[in-house]
Amino acid sequence: MDQSLVERARIALAPRRVGDADIATALAVCGGAVLASALLAARWSPSPAHGRIRRDYERLEKPPFNPPDAAFAIWGPIYAALTVSGARLWNARPGQARTQALAHWWGIQGLNALWMWLGFGKRLRGTATLEAAVTVVNAVAFVETARRVDRPAAWLAVPYAAWIGFAALLSEELWRRNR
Repeated sequence: MDQSLVERARIALAPRRVGDADIATALAVCGGAVLASALLAARWSPSPAHGRIRRDYERLEKPPFNPPDAAFAIWGPIYAALTVSGARLWNARPGQARTQALAHWWGIQGLNALWMWLGFGKRLRGTATLEAAVTVVNAVAFVETARRVDRPAAWLAVPYAAWIGFAALLSEELWRRNR
């Protein structure tokens, strides 16, 4: 493989000089956590593969800004960015800000799956809306704490924070319109 390509990948995945094993560990841990979160969230998604959940979702009165199903493909790039963001923080210099940023990063993983379970698995739309608000606060806190540790890691999470803010608004509208 081209040496410059390897070096660019190393720089993209670690804010400081670390070994290949450190990068591989960070990718395995962060990629595994994001994958687990995505799989749990997908378990309760209103996709065509989930008959009851999909039928419930189709019966909901939705706001005019409800995106088409194809828009949810945005999660692929968001998950990839969160993986790299987490890996960069994993390999950043240890310290209190890094610990706080990683705590918020782990919170992102749990909160994503929890929202889908509450809103679609359990049909607790009001509770899911409150959880969505907590998720937005956590996302903003993550971006801010990550910024103090590693600016690229923070920027990688901005699309997630924006999307989850939109999802919270959508969650509130679905709850309000379908009580």
